[in-house]
Amino acid sequence: MRKITFLVSLCIAILLSGCTFNQQPDKTIQASQVPVEPGDKMKVHFINVEQGDSILVQSPNGKNLLVDGGTKDAGKDVVNYLRKHGVEKLDYVVATHPDADHIGGLHSVLNSISIKKFVDSGKTHTSQTYEEMLQLILDKNIPFIVPKTGDTIPLDEELDISVIHMGDKSADNNEASIVLKLSYGETSFLLMGDADIRVEKDILEETNVKATVLKAGHHGSDTSSSQDFIEAVNPEVTILSYGKDNSYGHPNAEVKSRLERISSQLYATAIVGNIVVETDGVDYNVITNGNVGPTEIANTEVIGINISSKDLRGEIVGITNSGESAVNLEEWHLVSVAGNQTFKFPNISLQAGKTIYVTSGPKAKEDAGYLKWTTTQMWRNDGDAAILLNNKGEIVSEFE
Repeated sequence: MRKITFLVSLCIAILLSGCTFNQQPDKTIQASQVPVEPGDKMKVHFINVEQGDSILVQSPNGKNLLVDGGTKDAGKDVVNYLRKHGVEKLDYVVATHPDADHIGGLHSVLNSISIKKFVDSGKTHTSQTYEEMLQLILDKNIPFIVPKTGDTIPLDEELDISVIHMGDKSADNNEASIVLKLSYGETSFLLMGDADIRVEKDILEETNVKATVLKAGHHGSDTSSSQDFIEAVNPEVTILSYGKDNSYGHPNAEVKSRLERISSQLYATAIVGNIVVETDGVDYNVITNGNVGPTEIANTEVIGINISSKDLRGEIVGITNSGESAVNLEEWHLVSVAGNQTFKFPNISLQAGKTIYVTSGPKAKEDAGYLKWTTTQMWRNDGDAAILLNNKGEIVSEFE
């Protein structure tokens, strides 16, 4: 209780010392109707922080904005990257939400780079990482802003940077993600943080999400990037920020398939490293280490099998066949990531449109529609990701 009270007090202190944006609640973001002339270059850097996010925006007039900083271990690399590109001062830093793979590296940034204003989702978290970040902001007397949906970030008069979602009242950290749309002339960027499918649905109802470049939500997880959303954004380029051989199965095979069906060019930090999109407002160019082209990401065959539900306390995980034909699950595996424990499926077929449940713990069931794993508790109640592997050992679904 003491720690929570301290966090609340800390947040109030920071807010009282901060400032706010001018909100534009009725603003609808529209593509420019007037042809534009090429201008000075803007660069958007998608920094390779392995399993996390960090994005540097360098405006046409030399202003700098950093969105997230990766994990704490990546913080030094982010600082080095900023300095390599001549950044000694950040006009704005945006922490999309309080997950450690987004804010951990900001500790190093706060201690090494001058920051004029700090933009936060307002979603409080009791983690030490979040608490330390707030204390650094307060100690350095950096103006602290919690925006509202519809606000704009006045980084550069040549740009329109709009907050198209923020959810400080959300129960879930990912759902609280600040989502930004950056527009420069005819070129636009949609930065999704870890926003999930529920957020995507809300955004679709309020905003024109069509964008040239999409930073896919939640590292390419199937909790984001729904079919309807991908079709509405229709990005020419999609950036996937994730770590090589990560335990979550990012990026998801079905998400990759959706993007490929609309002919979006895929670039993954895990494969090509740092990615820079440079634009004059009319044309754009994607720059990678060694000028590597769009990422060839091996696709798992999409056959409609996915983890549809997970009850950690009840020890029940639902596997659904949303495809059009039955699938034999023999030699498939369900994995509890936290405990690295695996259930191997027997010779059983899952019919189209049906769900089967894998149960464990003292109340494990074994009858029609239920498969008994063990009477031992296999899932951590405080959080445990699940992944589903096909009979080739390929990840076909993951559920955090």
